[in-house]
Amino acid sequence: MRGEKGRHVSKRAKVIATSAQDAVAAAAGGADRLELAGDMAADGLTPSIEEFARIRAAVHLPLRVMLRDRDGFVPRDLDGLCATAERLRAEGAEEFVLGFLPGEDMEAVRTVLSAIPGCRWTFHRALDNAADRNAVRAAIDGLPGLDTVLTAGSPAGVASGLEVLATETACAGRPGFRPQILVGGGLKTHQVAGLRALGVDGFHVGGMVRTGGWETPVDTGLVQEWRRLVDAGVGAAA
Repeated sequence: MRGEKGRHVSKRAKVIATSAQDAVAAAAGGADRLELAGDMAADGLTPSIEEFARIRAAVHLPLRVMLRDRDGFVPRDLDGLCATAERLRAEGAEEFVLGFLPGEDMEAVRTVLSAIPGCRWTFHRALDNAADRNAVRAAIDGLPGLDTVLTAGSPAGVASGLEVLATETACAGRPGFRPQILVGGGLKTHQVAGLRALGVDGFHVGGMVRTGGWETPVDTGLVQEWRRLVDAGVGAAA
């Protein structure tokens, strides 16, 4: 059950790809969509324009491109990041991932969005690191193009955030909770069935579909296992 560009997929398996090789392997394994990022040692930064172009040529899946120029949640060079976003847009990027917390206002987010008008995007795990999670959710509510929030429910990962994820999933559709929840960040196979029972239908993986962590490429077989697990909603402990 693979996604098609522009179509909502009820059960989504999203995979982080850092190269065209990753992208091809993830697509072959049944990923619905990809998040493109580079430098995972810094928790995922914007990939190069050249790598984006190679990935776009290699697969026909929805691609969300990370817009982040340093580890943490304050941009290093906001003007430079906007210029990069514009270049990616000109190269064909249509969807993005971003999230900043300078003073936990949305000025930096709005500035980047002005460089990619009309694009859909995900607010990433900056939310999990916010001092006031509800204030950030209220601040991003209604921002143009926002359709997804990537969260583990906690900066420590899904295992620590299950209560928050349950609460926020129950609030789906209400003001502040309209974007779809995409769960990722230390996600384990044994957690999927419980999350599905809560109503979660979007799952985000990266290191877990690689045999040796971020230094190794995406493994098609591991993506296939995640695909089956997301579709079935059951799995053994990882």
